[in-house]
Amino acid sequence: MKVEVKEEDNRNGGANRTLEPEQFRKLFIGGLSLNTTDESLREFYSQFGELLDCVVMRDGTTKKSRGFGFVSFSTSEEVDRAMTARPHEIDGKTVDPKRAVPREQSSRAESNISTKRLYVSGVREDHTEENFTEYFSSFGKVQKVEIITDKATDKPRGFAFVTFDDYDAVDKCVLQKSHMIANFRCDVKKALSKDDMNRAQQMDRDRESRGMRYGGAWGPPGAWAAPQQGQWGPDRSRSGSGAEMGYGYGGGYGGGYGGGPASGGWGGAPPAQGGGQWGAQGGAPAAGGMFF
Repeated sequence: MKVEVKEEDNRNGGANRTLEPEQFRKLFIGGLSLNTTDESLREFYSQFGELLDCVVMRDGTTKKSRGFGFVSFSTSEEVDRAMTARPHEIDGKTVDPKRAVPREQSSRAESNISTKRLYVSGVREDHTEENFTEYFSSFGKVQKVEIITDKATDKPRGFAFVTFDDYDAVDKCVLQKSHMIANFRCDVKKALSKDDMNRAQQMDRDRESRGMRYGGAWGPPGAWAAPQQGQWGPDRSRSGSGAEMGYGYGGGYGGGYGGGPASGGWGGAPPAQGGGQWGAQGGAPAAGGMFF
């Protein structure tokens, strides 16, 4: 269930109303044409609902578009409506919309990686695959549920994986973080393979070597790295740094869009699924889920 936070909107003649937390109402829009303006971005996304904010991010010196922006709707249902209507084409270019989340919920390394697989912790003996299928079906179409068990005892090892048919369902789950499933609290993260994490970290290093530093108020949903050969490691990701103009999407999007180098940026939609092999024998992950 979403946390109830009262946020007053004083627009539209000063009428106050209670809004859902902004992370449930905000989209990051990547891959924008350099010709796209605030007005054309607003014109496109207003078909899905009421927009409270709409901005194309620009270079502070040249004022040229950085190739990405943000839109904020009045309700989360309008965000769902927009994401269901993908693909989105603005000014002749297919763009890359994703749910934006507060920076404190994100980490940089996996910012350019999308996945259809969700990591679920807090799994109890009473939990069944049917429990998870029923619960997570409210976020998207569930294709597979895997409750990881101990080979010797056949008892749950405390975590599971849920595979959806679309990466947006994973992002939507991660925004909420904690979920009550069959009367027990479970926490979720994006599940990424070792190859995904290595690729994302290399992109991160490429950006830093070019002096591209991002961070700020917004970022992507966080991730757990999937176990490989029975190993889990501690979180060794680096924290985000200062933002340009107060925005960022995990440090990756601003650098790749708007004329940034191809390495470390988006040239289009991110890979839908990670490569590499998923381990089934790994121990329970430590916070962060990074590899040794």
